[in-house]
This record gives sequence, structure tokens and C-alpha cells, in this order.
Amino acid sequence: MPGNGEAVTRRTEARSGEGAASVPSRGVVILFAVACGAAVANVYFSQPLLATMGHDLGMSAALVGSVVTLTHVGYGLGLFFLVPLGDVADRRRLIVAQLLLLVVALAVVAAAHTAAILLAGLAATGLLAVVTQTLVAFAASLAPPAGRGRVVGLVTSGVVIGILLARTASGLMADLAGWRSVYLASASLTALLALVLYRVLPRHSDNPPATLCYGQLLRSTLTLFARERLLRIRALFGLLIFAAFSTLWSSIALPLSEAPYGWSHSAIGALGLIGAAGALAATAAGRLNDRGLSRQTTGIALALLAASWLPLAFTRSSLWAMVVGVILLDLAVQAVHVTNQTLIYALHPDAGSRLIGGYMVFYSIGSATGAIAATSLYAVGGWGAVCALGAAFSCLGLVLWVFTRHSTSDPAAMATSRSEARAFSANGE
Repeated sequence: MPGNGEAVTRRTEARSGEGAASVPSRGVVILFAVACGAAVANVYFSQPLLATMGHDLGMSAALVGSVVTLTHVGYGLGLFFLVPLGDVADRRRLIVAQLLLLVVALAVVAAAHTAAILLAGLAATGLLAVVTQTLVAFAASLAPPAGRGRVVGLVTSGVVIGILLARTASGLMADLAGWRSVYLASASLTALLALVLYRVLPRHSDNPPATLCYGQLLRSTLTLFARERLLRIRALFGLLIFAAFSTLWSSIALPLSEAPYGWSHSAIGALGLIGAAGALAATAAGRLNDRGLSRQTTGIALALLAASWLPLAFTRSSLWAMVVGVILLDLAVQAVHVTNQTLIYALHPDAGSRLIGGYMVFYSIGSATGAIAATSLYAVGGWGAVCALGAAFSCLGLVLWVFTRHSTSDPAAMATSRSEARAFSANGE
């Protein structure tokens, strides 16, 4: 509907000619989801393994702490420097090449016998794991506008599951066969996925790649942010929701490892199974976006995100309250995340990789901010201070939505109007 600036409706986009694209089969979409989950999990595998890695390689506490930092720094750099390549290169070849290079990086980590080699391998692993976002952009490009939200939702559900189950899987495998087995198994799975994707992914895209040199490509990413108001707003939503998400998941182990619970690392890691409920929200949010309900979905999800911190505040006295809070938080975060990606891709499908890569930089900033602030606050003010921080991030997101929800002059609405005008002219109406 024209008044909803964020809704790019099926009717409008079908008229613009994009709707003619064939819908990728459910099997192909699930393959995208599996590949995304397997790739992004590599960023999080090391978190339960830090002590074991450090002991094995004789690393100091400071060096052990840099393992996670370097992996995330590599991921952040990849979002800006690698993901935009999807707009100028054949995405199928780019994805397969990145996966094969990721196999090499994982093998380096698995075979590392010095701290320097380990850290270099993990930095490269983070850099190349951004193939996840190239896959998301490719999946979105293959879907017709009328079904794009559903496809992005399904693929994002794979990302959610990969992030939340990575720690659980790596902890269990390390207990069974040592920490190196985690990276060997991941390298094997990644190589298999590269082969399957090479055979399954379409060889040609309906949208020809942009003709930009690399420098122009990077500058155009910044130009998109300067020009597109909706992109800036959605990037801020992404920063705030993932700051809240990281506030919880970077610190929840602290109260659970203390009295009265005293949980083991494996038990804490199993919390990811509860958090994986967020995958359900990813799919549902995608369908709601396809129905033009992105604004309402965002508002309800942000309200749930703010409300989730109330039961989470009772974590020390009630496990059920914690479970309810974790489920609400993950459902809300994934609903907003899928909505964000669906909307920003619709702004400029020909620049989908740059849009999603740039948006995900804000995700990384939010995640890092939440993690650093939460662990610091816990040491000073305990779990109550952490919950106050998470609630503050969530409420800021809700306030931002309140002040921007009635915007009718954002680029999505303008793009919709232009599409309708072109269709009107073409049909001679």
C-alpha cells in the first residue's frame, strides 16, 4: 500500500518485472540455509575451546583472549571488503571460491602448532566466513519479490541455528576427539558444500553484474548509506537488536556457572537449543513481509524484545523465567533481522550484496558493543545491571521505531511509486 513506505508489495514488484523470476525450490533454499549455518558457525566454534587451545599451544591469557577478537575482526573486514564483490562477480563462482579458501583456513587452524599460525588461521576463517552474507544476497536475488521474504526467512533460520548451535557442537566434539577435530570436521563439511553448491547453484543470474572497479564498488557502499534513509534506519535497528542479543549470549554463562546452578560448559552450551526457536520467527517474519506487514512486524518484535528482559531478570531464581526470556528475545531479534534484510534488498536488487554487507557491519558493531559492555557491567553490577543494559538497547530500538514508523518519504516508497509509474506507462493505462 502506498502509505506504507517499508512495504514493497507483491503487486507492485510483480508489475516491475521482477516477479517473473522463478521461485527456487524448497530443497535449494534449505541448501542455502545449511550452507549459511555451516559457514557462520566457524566464527563461534572457538568460544568453548579457548582454555583447551591455550593449554595445548602454551598461549598466555592475553593471547587466548585475542582468539575471539581476531575472528570477529576478520569477519567485520570481510563484510566490507568481500561481500560487495557479489555485485560485480559471478556469485556462484565467488561462493565456491570462498568456501574452498575457507577449507584451507580451517585446515590451517586444525594443524596449527604455534599461536601465530592459529591466530592467522582464525583471522582468515572469520574473513572468509562472510560467504554467509553472499549466500543470503544470492538467495534473495533468485526469489521473486512476492516470495522474497519467505526465502530470506528460511535462509536466515539456517544462520540462526548455525550461530546458536556452534558452541554446543564444538564443545561436544572437543570432549570426544579434541579441539582440532572441530575444525577438521568443519573443513570436510565445507568442502562437501562447495561441491554441492557448484553443481546446484544456477550458472547465470537474471541481473547482470555491475560494471564497477573495486574502489568504486567500496565507495558505492558508502554512497548507498548516504543516499538511502531506510538503509540507515534499518542498520540502526540491526545495531541495537544485536547489541541486545549479544548482551544476553555473551554473559548468560556467568550466572549459570555460579550458585545456585553451577552448570557445566556443556549444559550452558545446550541453551543454544532453546535459542534456536528464533529460527521459527525468521520464517514467520519473512511471510509477514511478503504480505506487506513489515512495519507492524518490526514494532511487535521490538516490543517483545524489550519485554523479554523482565523474565530474564529473574534468571537466578527461576529457570523457567530464563527460558521464556531467551525464547522471546531470540524470536524478536530474528523477526526484525529478517525484516531488515528483506526491505533493504528491495531498495536496489542490483546492489544486494553491498546493501546486506553494509548492513551487517552494523550487526558486527552491535554484537561487539553488547559483548564488551555486558561482561564489564557484570563484574561491576551483576546480572541485574546486564539486564538493564539489554533492556536499554531494546527500548532504544522501540523508540526509534516509534519515531520512524510513519515515514512515507523513504526510498522504498519512492521505488514503489517509480515501479508503479513504469508499469502504468508500459501497460498504457
